[in-house]
Amino acid sequence: MNRRTFLSTLAVPALAGAQASETGFTSLFDGKTLNGWTIREGPESAFFVDNGDIVVNDSANFPTWLRSNKQYENFDFRCDFFVKGWINSGIYIHAPEHGRNTECGMKINIFHKQDHAMLPESMGSVFPVVPPLKVTVKNRGEWNSMRIVMDWPQLRVYVNDEMVQDLDVESVPDLKPRLRKGYIGLESLSYPIRFRNLRVKELQAKERWEPLFEGPSDFAKWEVNDGKAIWTTPGEILRSDGLGHLRTKELFRDFKLQMYIRASKHSNGGVLFRSKGSSPNPHYEIQIHDVEGAVYPTGSLYGYKRAIYPHIQPEEWFLLQLTVKDSYCLVRINGQNVCEYEKMELLDPGHIMLQAHMTGRWLEYKHVWLQRI
Repeated sequence: MNRRTFLSTLAVPALAGAQASETGFTSLFDGKTLNGWTIREGPESAFFVDNGDIVVNDSANFPTWLRSNKQYENFDFRCDFFVKGWINSGIYIHAPEHGRNTECGMKINIFHKQDHAMLPESMGSVFPVVPPLKVTVKNRGEWNSMRIVMDWPQLRVYVNDEMVQDLDVESVPDLKPRLRKGYIGLESLSYPIRFRNLRVKELQAKERWEPLFEGPSDFAKWEVNDGKAIWTTPGEILRSDGLGHLRTKELFRDFKLQMYIRASKHSNGGVLFRSKGSSPNPHYEIQIHDVEGAVYPTGSLYGYKRAIYPHIQPEEWFLLQLTVKDSYCLVRINGQNVCEYEKMELLDPGHIMLQAHMTGRWLEYKHVWLQRI
């Protein structure tokens, strides 16, 4: 990996925060309320406004975070943060609706220490993967500026007007498969850090995803393949109960698929692809089965390769990402690579199918999106 590859041909200029134009920015903080933000995985007291600043309550433990109400793909984000004493926090980018922010998206680390050796946990790192180019934090009761320019695959980060990241994200294997659109967030690690002057400018979108299910109107893209399972569409959720298969009407060969899944305890189901129909017809299946000791637990390529068990919790949403290209497939659960397989022989296009495989157990899906590759 070439950490100092400068992508001079890209549209975003390599200008530091204070030197760059402020034209076209939208404020994300009114200085008085947390309007436009939502506290996640913690109490309402976890973040509050004091003297025109957003403050982390020092009793608000991880994984509590403050999430923007809107998702962003490519953007120029700017803010100020105050450091006095031991401070640790971070700015989440491309954070998921559910799942691990630091693994599904990315975190730009905020740390008080003036490291001389650049570490994956230093101030300005893409935590805990890529060290910064330098550390420029002011830590004696001073305000610092931060600018994050995400224009996939280019990520540039500036702290106090000095570039600390100039990164081709796709050159880092651990970052390449991560979400390319998500929430901006402020992390709580129980240190009373302050933020102010939060603003963002959206840049040109590049991703092209197709909704397979985003609401009841998308149910027309599916059809029952077999069985007596009950398929319902309460709002943005596609729910199954019983035994049976639901399949896309269209056929797909190479694609990226992402969705959120929630299931009752010890449910048994799956996501099938390149399918000609349910067994005994040819197909591949990504298993959904939250039993760690099972031969094929959640994330496994059923019948071919057992997954690293991702420790998902019953009745909690998790993010499934599936990449299928020629003879290769990669399964990610909550940002973790749990199964990788390179010897698929069934290469013809087929249906994507959702399997309900146990009477008295339910599975739910939402934000089912596909990208052809």
